[in-house]
Amino acid sequence: MLTKRIIPCLDVKEGRVVKGVQFVNLIDAGDPVELAAFYDREGADELVFLDISASHEGRQTMIDVVERVASQLAIPFTVGGGINSLEDMKRVLRAGADKVSVNTAALLRPELITEGADYFGSQCIVTAIDAKYDETLGSWRVYTHGGRKPTEWEVTAWAKEAVKRGSGEILLTSMDQDGEKSGFNLKLTKAVSEAVTVPVIASGGAGNAQHFYEAFTEGKADAGLAASIFHYKETSVREVKRELKGKGMVIR
Repeated sequence: MLTKRIIPCLDVKEGRVVKGVQFVNLIDAGDPVELAAFYDREGADELVFLDISASHEGRQTMIDVVERVASQLAIPFTVGGGINSLEDMKRVLRAGADKVSVNTAALLRPELITEGADYFGSQCIVTAIDAKYDETLGSWRVYTHGGRKPTEWEVTAWAKEAVKRGSGEILLTSMDQDGEKSGFNLKLTKAVSEAVTVPVIASGGAGNAQHFYEAFTEGKADAGLAASIFHYKETSVREVKRELKGKGMVIR
């Protein structure tokens, strides 16, 4: 069995970490550099940094903040938000990222995934998918621009397409569950995990260690990502890992 990973996420807007519910009502959650150093000490397996308004505002990722966060880390570091080209990927990786996350730009131009995978290797390319249940579709619809714009893509179809084009990992966020702390969307996570051959990171809805356990067992996820429960010290990476090990999960 692959080792399951616990990944804190820094959603960054205007240089500060923020957190909301279902992608709205954002409130300040702290300094990204301080939080990065804290999570590195806490035993997080990786860290994800998402410049959440870059695509919507039509600008590049905040490289200076990425550099300062990277300087605090000895764990793998994924950066996303406003990455529209191979040059953007190079810039972020030079700043200290280990992987790049693409979302809106990949949906607008799927060749971006292939270009990145060909140049850096699939292990470097994470496709982030923001999905929301759609009654008319009878499944989950993929959204762009930080959850603002619906696309024609159904979630498993887009996940398969991203992997076919070279993505080495899927970061899957349930917009319906985001910030609710009621648990990951297990049906969505399982559907995507079973549709692709690469690791899937479950995101959106973590409230406690049990939710991670359910994401790994019922949802078939390879990693669990959370933000607010870690930022606001409702639980810790250490505590989640301790509980999961107690349930027999293979954890680093």
